[in-house]
Amino acid sequence: MTITAAKPLSLEEFLQLPETKPASEFIAGEIIQKPMPKGRHSRLQGKLGSEINLVTENLKIAYAFPELRCSFGNRSIVADIAVFLWSNIPFLPDGEVPDRFELPPDWIIEILSPDQKPNKVISNILYCLEHGSKLGWFLDPNDLSILVFQRDRQPLFREKKDTLPILAEIELNLTVEEVFNWLKMGG
Repeated sequence: MTITAAKPLSLEEFLQLPETKPASEFIAGEIIQKPMPKGRHSRLQGKLGSEINLVTENLKIAYAFPELRCSFGNRSIVADIAVFLWSNIPFLPDGEVPDRFELPPDWIIEILSPDQKPNKVISNILYCLEHGSKLGWFLDPNDLSILVFQRDRQPLFREKKDTLPILAEIELNLTVEEVFNWLKMGG
């Protein structure tokens, strides 16, 4: 759902509005509400974030935040998973995680929901790359594929047993097949 304000809003004005459920994003002056996550989306988001954090958090390499609002440039996006290298997390002086992240994630992961338009989701990944992100993944649970975006390179189409590129600092080996096999929980 897209909401167009009577007068154009600035990013700061948008950030003063109350949060919505599901979250709304601010893109090109428009407020766009994300669809409510469904089962496959939720499972992939939870499992992928957990797997990343399992190998990165204790060693303080990186952290995968689910549904984290990142506001920078003229957008405020809520990535399905925003992975920040530990050194890039803007910790508060007491070491706590802040509520506001005003920078792009090092690695953005988006999972296509049935109600989303693929190009709108991909545009957020590209916007992050233009503003400093190193890596983006676009998961499509319908065709069991992942588009991989890296700065200054052509996108990569990955499927089946293809290994997925990960940030160099993170020791994690995953294939597309392994990621989508997480959807099989029954039986």
